Amino acid sequence: MKITTNSGVRPNPELLAPAGSPACALAAFEAGADAIYAGLAKFNARERGENFTPERMSQIIAHAHRLGRKVYLTLNTLVKESELPEVAETLAMLEETGPDALLVQDLGIIRMAREYFPKLVLHASTQMGFHNSAGLEVAEKLGVTRVVLERQMTLEEIAAVRRSTKLELEVFVHGALCASLSGACLFSSYLGGYSGNRGKCKQPCRRRYFGKGGNGFFFSPQDLCTIELLPQLRELGIESLKIEGRLKQPDYVKQTVGAYRMLLDAPPDEFAKRLGEARNMLSKGCGRKWSLGFYTKESGDTLISHDSLGAAGQLCGSVSELRENGFGFTTSKRLFLGDRVRVQPQSGDEGPALTVTRMFVDNEPARKALPGQRVLVLCDKPVAPGGLVFKIGESFADYSKELAALPPPREKLNLALKLTASKIEIELTNAPFPHWERALSLQAASSRPVTAETLEKEFAAADSEQFALGSFRCEIDGGYFLPASELKSLRRAFWDEVKSVLRPGSTFRESAVGLEKFRRAYLEMKPAYTLPEHLTETVAMKPNGAEPGNRKAIRACGVFDFNKLSNEAILPEFCPEEKLESVRRAVRNAAASGIRRFRITSLYALALLEKYRGNEIIASPPLPVCNSMAALELSRFGVTRATAHLELEKESVEALRDKSVLPVELYRYGRPVLLITRARIPAEGELRDARGNGFVIRFDKRSGLTRLYPQKIHSVPRLAGVYDYYDLQNAHWNSQETGTFNYDGSWF
Repeated sequence: MKITTNSGVRPNPELLAPAGSPACALAAFEAGADAIYAGLAKFNARERGENFTPERMSQIIAHAHRLGRKVYLTLNTLVKESELPEVAETLAMLEETGPDALLVQDLGIIRMAREYFPKLVLHASTQMGFHNSAGLEVAEKLGVTRVVLERQMTLEEIAAVRRSTKLELEVFVHGALCASLSGACLFSSYLGGYSGNRGKCKQPCRRRYFGKGGNGFFFSPQDLCTIELLPQLRELGIESLKIEGRLKQPDYVKQTVGAYRMLLDAPPDEFAKRLGEARNMLSKGCGRKWSLGFYTKESGDTLISHDSLGAAGQLCGSVSELRENGFGFTTSKRLFLGDRVRVQPQSGDEGPALTVTRMFVDNEPARKALPGQRVLVLCDKPVAPGGLVFKIGESFADYSKELAALPPPREKLNLALKLTASKIEIELTNAPFPHWERALSLQAASSRPVTAETLEKEFAAADSEQFALGSFRCEIDGGYFLPASELKSLRRAFWDEVKSVLRPGSTFRESAVGLEKFRRAYLEMKPAYTLPEHLTETVAMKPNGAEPGNRKAIRACGVFDFNKLSNEAILPEFCPEEKLESVRRAVRNAAASGIRRFRITSLYALALLEKYRGNEIIASPPLPVCNSMAALELSRFGVTRATAHLELEKESVEALRDKSVLPVELYRYGRPVLLITRARIPAEGELRDARGNGFVIRFDKRSGLTRLYPQKIHSVPRLAGVYDYYDLQNAHWNSQETGTFNYDGSWF
């Protein structure tokens, strides 16, 4: 495949590794990762992982910076209205902790960070669904510096986006794939309230499903492995290559990072020779069958196979014996104490994972088992009879000593430095420390004048167990020559005085100012609109759908499908670059025909509607609006109404309604989309899972997308103070089989 770019020789992109635990962070750095991404216990899309305490995160950030590496903190879940004060506290704490960037999904978090905690650098998560140049325009206006692109883009589409923006771009190169676009999936949430958008995904896509044409794992993609595409990705000018796996163990992180590091650093003439070695290293990570994901059109067509097991790892055998304290099987792979295994029920439901700490071969205690030997593994977890035993990880190094040796977090001092020809002045902006200055006699530099970067690097060397450099502001009123020896002497004198005067614990949080501003602003927030006495409902319909009885309603249709009866045009949720102009043209045609209401389902649409801000613009699923800060941010782009996110329970919808500056709409009736994918799904029509839950899967030829719907129609009662939205695009009136999704329950 040939990708055209404007580049010359490209430097290596950043290699970004997952760190679901402190041990994984050390393994990643040891293997050569340039950066890691990791999360705290809350507001993190991998809450099932070990994750980090704030104290341990501070230690890892300091350790990374000593190595010249970076740490990106994942604050990438959707948040409810009731959680906004806690999010503000978290943002204030992180502004002091100093990660190199925050990875975010929720528009409300973006708003809060940008307005009240401006020191935080923001990266847009792949869950925000940016996939075309119009979306990148919106991302830039949001204030993010990097975008993690939609994972279902081809290399050609990435190349087109790369040419359209100066924002940093990040793409996934290895690991498990989500079946749904952007990971914006309601599948797990529908089957019990465990939202993937909240870090609680139960992975129903990995289960077996049953249809008229047979059964299989219809939604379980193969894993991504792009080692052979690394030269093309480098040539595209992508800034960061991301490895998935925050639920993985250190062995996976070390082996995977090591393989990609070796290939990225390989001279061009040795790249091909090292591919085999890299494949061998990656095979020890015990993933699913590899694929090129969606990077080529052909790979997207073969990404899912109905007979591909949903579990990851190397298949070792099936459970043939159950005991109170363990299970027995005949292994087809070598197995060692310390290896990780998962016992997967053949239904495809998630099975228990465990570390092999005790095992017997031929009734004798053993440290290893060879292929063909009968093994008894001791465990205290319930195991399904006939379950498939997968090896999901090898025994890994113990990083407990290295973690214990990390120095405790140091207090960060924020410096404001001013340099003139006659003196240097330093103020500490977050500590009670007297004004510090020294007289100088500097000459104009004939070449290489001292820079702010040089000064920051020098003063970062605090030589203190209690204090470290935090933020650094610098003002230089000319171009001066400052000898390195004199600069070092100034640095030592400054830090010696700090250590002699300043006591540990005397710093104050500058972020407290932003936190207080948020609290005051939030208390004052209230709806800025007055609802009419009689609220006209909106009904979304197919072009030739039957009218909803005698109801007085706004009729909504797709932007390509409107007719003389239409009042509202719905923009598509996914629009690859090659189709962007056709959607732009359809918007113009709709406006010219008298349409004054537009419904957006993805953020890219905000750019297309820039010139139509005088019209009504409604944010609607799958674009999630969960809190008043997200609504406030959308209002900045001309949005006039927001549909409450489908996963919100009634209490959270009411809280959003009572705070939102935008009128709120409720998805009251219809068959909501649980999953959208560009992958070819080897099934269509009605499906059921092992528990009897019914689903409908449909392929849309025009868009090339496959959508999964629940069999039951979503139906909830009217709620005072909100508009009603009825979705009849894939449903009909008076259905006898209905449900309420999470509305009457809770959202985990």
